[in-house]
Parts: sequence; structure tokens; C-alpha cells
Amino acid sequence: MTDDTMLRTPKAKPATIKAKAHPDSWEPELAELRQRQALARQMGGPERVERQHKGGRLTVRERIDKMLDPGTFKEIGSIAGKATYDDKGNITEFMPGNCVFGRGTVDGRPVVIAGDDFTLRGGSADASIKGKPKMSEQLATEFRMPIIRMIEGSGGGGSVKTIETTGRANLPGGLTETTSFDLVANQMAQVPVVGLGLGSVAGLGAARLVAAHYSVMVKEIAAVFVAGPPVVERLGEARTKQELGGWEIQLACGGVDHAVDTEEQAFDAARKFLSYLPSSIHDVPPRVIGWDDPNRSDEKLISVIPRVKKQAYHMRRIIDSVVDQGSFFEQGRLFGRSIITGFARLDGWPVAVMAGDPLFEGGAWTADTCSKIIRFVDMAQTFHLPIVHLVDCPGFQVGLRAESTAVIRWGVRALSAINQTTVPWCSIVVRNCYGVGGLGHQPVGRLALRYAWPSASWGSLPLEGGIEAAYRAEIDASDDPQAKLKEIEDRLNRLRSPFRTAEPFWVDEIIDPRDTRRLLCDFANLAGPLRTPGESKFGMRP
Repeated sequence: MTDDTMLRTPKAKPATIKAKAHPDSWEPELAELRQRQALARQMGGPERVERQHKGGRLTVRERIDKMLDPGTFKEIGSIAGKATYDDKGNITEFMPGNCVFGRGTVDGRPVVIAGDDFTLRGGSADASIKGKPKMSEQLATEFRMPIIRMIEGSGGGGSVKTIETTGRANLPGGLTETTSFDLVANQMAQVPVVGLGLGSVAGLGAARLVAAHYSVMVKEIAAVFVAGPPVVERLGEARTKQELGGWEIQLACGGVDHAVDTEEQAFDAARKFLSYLPSSIHDVPPRVIGWDDPNRSDEKLISVIPRVKKQAYHMRRIIDSVVDQGSFFEQGRLFGRSIITGFARLDGWPVAVMAGDPLFEGGAWTADTCSKIIRFVDMAQTFHLPIVHLVDCPGFQVGLRAESTAVIRWGVRALSAINQTTVPWCSIVVRNCYGVGGLGHQPVGRLALRYAWPSASWGSLPLEGGIEAAYRAEIDASDDPQAKLKEIEDRLNRLRSPFRTAEPFWVDEIIDPRDTRRLLCDFANLAGPLRTPGESKFGMRP
């Protein structure tokens, strides 16, 4: 089958008549409807479907069936497409629209789902019915349902062949343009959006993929780019699909949130992500209780932080210890790596978790880290999720590389995002909290709960490096500069004890690390009833 070949209508089979048809029966019209629906379900035809499978990819209809609860898909626009007719008005050929969408349920909850049919012109505009992707976005907004976009190809975007098939070039965003990107972007402030990259995704398809709260690629079959290898090669840069837009590229730069090995794993990730969120901003996230003791204590926490300041540790072990068992769902693991972000549950309540990771940049906030924080905090604010911050931040990253990435501007944007939130916050200062970056441990203009471990330390800047600058004259005048440096360092370390800071009530309480889970569950139970459905004071952007 070529790109331009339509499906030919099958010859009608003799009908079995069990009773004499009523003269007013509309059965002939229903027979034609069933015939058209059967043609649409053939998608691009057997050859194209076989090619899809040989490429290791499911068809759009198989994907929808695997993503949704069994038997719940209710298709909309099932017979939309392009048809030709004979002289008597009978349909002879039919090309279905290459967007399949409708409603269904995920874990019993209604969602909108829309998928690109790559067996029809590679998902490009030549085979698209523009009203279908537009209506899927409208349906999600108006009826307050999450939307799942299954994207392959250009996602309904154009190709150079469109100029010939339509006889003109489209002006992007022009009055006759029907990409509906305004709806795509505005969804971010209304309902949860999941984007699944399930093949080569370019142009408008790539934009629709990343305009989501959570985006996932399938490693071996997906690649995401503004323009694919043929276009890039014309500009003098020869790249394979994976070299240009493979999962390692996109996850490291923050273009996409997560990558998995199979399409089924992508569907599982989408289900789990949605389980932490409400159906829309007009609802609150669901609580799920019953499998973990809120008073559970982990003896290992008493010694998890090394006494040697420069020695790192594994923050994810702390997260797993204090949240409900098995509930931490990380997002963006390979981007902005000095901060860990994800959803979790505390006594069943869904919360957003931020935690410094000393394994990367010593936990210092880079420009990428700040970008990651902005997006994550905005998402928590949009969907009414309380925020828990396990703090280990020595401040913003310093040095030429940091300054060259405008870390101070991105840092100020992150601080602004944090301080613009209205959801409840609880911070646990685990180790470092220094400098301007340390301001981001919680909003400063309103009440937020704040605890500290005995291992915590804070100040305008870390002693390491700062002593030499502040006490240079005294150190240089000493007969033994190294001994003088050690003397000053010991003196200041005694003064920066968290117990001294607690004296003027700058921290709510110094706690036993083993009590962290109990206190966080208390916080979640305090914050849970305060969640208020409705629009945030600002809309989240992609």
C-alpha cells in the first residue's frame, strides 16, 4: 500500500434475515455505519499494520486498549476521514483520520485519550482531521478529565508534501491554522496531562509531547526532536535518530521526564503518575491508606548522615524510609540532578517531595536544578499537593560554568516560584542550608513547618572556603597558618551548632531523625483537609 492508497470498501456479505424488515427500518443506514467503522479500524491496512509491528511498535488501537481499563474505550469520531464515491453515491475508498481519540477509564477514573496513527501518512497533516485532536483537548478541559496523548510522528503536524496535497503553504498560527496549540498549552493549568513518545516524534508532535506534566519515551523505539535527521543533515550535521533525539539526550536536558524499555511500562508509568493527582484542578488528589504505619521508625536514620562534611550519602534511601513504603514516584531523575523530585504518600496523603542530592554538585543548585524546581513546584501548586522538602543545599553552584548558565537568574526564578506557592510546606533540614540558595528551603513570607536534624548546619555561606576569605589577615600573621585555620574553624563550628540557632526560635524543633516519618505524617494529616479545589493564582506553563 502506498502513501496515497485508500482502503477499498469490501464487498457486502449476504445478510441473514430473521424477520421481515419493517418498511421504516433504518437498518440500511446502520449497515453503512458498521461498514465505515470496519474500514476505520483497518487503519492503514494490513501491510502498514505489519510494518508497524515489525518495527517493534503497537498500533494506536492496541495502545489505547492496553492503556485503558478493559472494555471502557468510547471512541469519538470513529468514521471521520476522507472518502471517495462512485456515480451512485456509494463509498468506494476511505482513508480514516490519523488521530484516534475518545473516553475511557484508568483505574476506574474517567480520562480522555488521543493517539496518532502512524500507519496513515506517518501521522502527518495529509491524513489528519483537524477537529479530532482539537476536540480531545476541549473534551478534557470542559469535562475536567486528565488527558493522555500517545504521540508518534509529527502528531498531526505538516510535512513538505502538504504543500502539494493542499495547493498552498500553511502559516503557523494563522487564522486558518487548526493546530489548537493554545488549548494544548492551557491544559497545563487545568487537568493532568501525560505525553507518551512511542516512535519518532518531530515538530508539532514533539511540542505536544513535552507540553505535559509528565512525559515518557520508550527507549529503543522513540526519538524526539524539533526536526529529524534528514533536515538536520541538510544543515551539515549528520546524526542518527538516537544521536539526535534519543532518550539519553532528552532526559539529560530535561526535554522529557522518563524513559522505559517497553510500551507496556510506559502505560504503567502513566497510570501511577495519574494516581497521585486529581482529575482536574477542581478536585483534590485522592488519599489511599492502609498499608503502612505512620509511626514506623527506621533505626538507620540516626547514622545515615556522615560526620565528615565532604562525604556524600544516598538521599533516596532517606526518602524511601520516611514516606509510605513503595510510594515514592520520582520524576526527572537524569536532569538537574542535585535535586530529587517526585510524588509520594504520607499516611496515604499524596505529597510532592523535593530533596537535595549531595552525590551531584554537592547538592548545590545549578541552573538546570532551578529549572526543574520551578516546574515541579508549579505542578504541586496547580494540583493542590502539599510540599515536603528534605533540605541539603550548600547554596547556588559557583564558578565560571555556573555564571555562564545564568544560575543567579534561574535561582531567583526558583525562589520566586517557591515563595508564590500557597500550598502547605514542611521542611526537614538534613544537613546544609546556606546562602541565597538556602532561602529556597521553604517560603519565607508565611508559616511553614521547619524541623532540623542534629546534623544540620546553615549560614550565609559554608565555613569551607569562607574562613580563608574572612580571616585572611589573622591567618597570614600567624606563625602556624594551618593551626590558626583549624583553631578558627573549630571555634566557628561550635557557634554554628543547630542548638544555638534554635535558641532564638529560628527553627521549629531539632528532632531525632528516627521521628521524621511520624512528624511528616502528622504534617500530611494537618495539610490534607486544607486542600482547596480551584484555580491557582497563576497558570502552569509547559
